[in-house]
Amino acid sequence: FLVFFLDTDRALVLLEEYCKKLRKPEEQQLKKAIRKVMGIFKSSLFQALLGSFKKKATRHGTTSNTSLPAALACDVLGCPKD
Repeated sequence: FLVFFLDTDRALVLLEEYCKKLRKPEEQQLKKAIRKVMGIFKSSLFQALLGSFKKKATRHGTTSNTSLPAALACDVLGCPKD
């Protein structure tokens, strides 16, 4: 789960770096949208949802680094149970 948080932090860093490159007037709408996504990632609601997914993944025994994203995807998409 810690790796998932680090991946989120890394995504924020990469998005911030990308936003710094968006300087043309026609890129400002994209920059605004990216900043909105960054705000969502930083929000307490998003962090709470991550915590909730971690609890569900732990209950289902899917806390390894490779299976946590799959567990999250299945939880959101409603994948069939084994």
